Amino acid sequence: MPTIDLKYGHTSIPIEYDPARFDILSTAAEPPPLTDAEINARLDAPIDTPVIEDIVAPGETVLVVVPDATRRTAAGQIVNLFVRRLIANGSAPHEINIIFATGIHRRVTQAEKESILTPFIAQRIKTLDHDPRDLAQIIRLGETSQGIPIELNRALTMYDRVILVGGVNFHYFAGFTGGRKLICPGLASTRTVSGTHKLAFDCDTLDRRAGVDTGVLDGNAVHEAFMEAVATINPAFAINTITNEAGEATDIFCGDWVTSHRAACAAYAAGHTVRIASRRDVVIAGCGGYPHDINLIQAHKTLEAASHACNEGGTIILVAECPDGLGREDFLDWFSAPNSRDLAARLCNKYQVNGQTAWSLLQKAEHYNIHIVTSLDQTTTAAMRLSNLSPSSLITNHSSLITSSSGFIIPNGSKVRITDSY
Repeated sequence: MPTIDLKYGHTSIPIEYDPARFDILSTAAEPPPLTDAEINARLDAPIDTPVIEDIVAPGETVLVVVPDATRRTAAGQIVNLFVRRLIANGSAPHEINIIFATGIHRRVTQAEKESILTPFIAQRIKTLDHDPRDLAQIIRLGETSQGIPIELNRALTMYDRVILVGGVNFHYFAGFTGGRKLICPGLASTRTVSGTHKLAFDCDTLDRRAGVDTGVLDGNAVHEAFMEAVATINPAFAINTITNEAGEATDIFCGDWVTSHRAACAAYAAGHTVRIASRRDVVIAGCGGYPHDINLIQAHKTLEAASHACNEGGTIILVAECPDGLGREDFLDWFSAPNSRDLAARLCNKYQVNGQTAWSLLQKAEHYNIHIVTSLDQTTTAAMRLSNLSPSSLITNHSSLITSSSGFIIPNGSKVRITDSY
């Protein structure tokens, strides 16, 4: 029987499967990565803006916003070329700073900075760290139409030009990553992050709000709140990448921060939506390795994708190393709730961003039999109603879980949207 390797952190786990009973759910063959010349050609033809050399004048200060270590967006190659263009146009290196859009995630380590930006850029261009809880870093710029305070990192107001560099992927309630998300929630205060994310949840129904879903922007209350917040900054230019599994850029949409992101989202959805005729009883889902399985909060995105391919009461095997643990020290506290409905009531009483992820995970654990191949300990996974498997036990014993069933294998659940509707 054929074997497929599912990435697990920086390694992989070989899975033997019967192609007569299991189908692989993945996107079409990816195009080759862009060369430096091809990237520069796209920068020479931006969407709805002049080229960057006509936007940034010599002597003006520039703040480049990039993702943190939980994303692979080819930022190193892009920023390297972009900074060289600015310098060739007359900008001095000290006039260019880079800030990491960590949101409420942990700070980026020095090693991660070099990995994200390349050592060349990390050693030559000043970088800034965002702390959503440091009031000295935060400035209030108004509020959204829903009354949510718009509180962003004040560095965004201290430079002549703000440039966004990020990747586009699916997001299970913001619709898509990238673009506006680099600023809100990426550079927002905890209060703004909480207020905008709470829009994903309907406390009347104790369920996800209508219109909030994977791959949806129009009518998505969370996306619309992000847009209102970012409009107060009005970034001068944006670069949106689509990457392959190795994290290399295969396409770029740049220019106006609104329309270039929309164009990237449309292209991504067209190339990464997988349609199935019906759901099946068993789904084996990999996150795509590091950094997509860096922690459980990130790995949950793959579980979300897998749930759209699995029958009610079926089995999902999630392959997620989670070397950084759960992603938040207080994440496990939510699972003291007896069920997802009780957790939802607690969430509405005292909302926290990661409480919503906990609710979503617990709800899936109530609808599916979930096994997780992970470095997390059994006490932790059991508290979340997940069954723990080691990589070796999956290789040895996974066939006993699926001998009488048909199913799907998802090599990279972090990058696909699965739908059984047409």
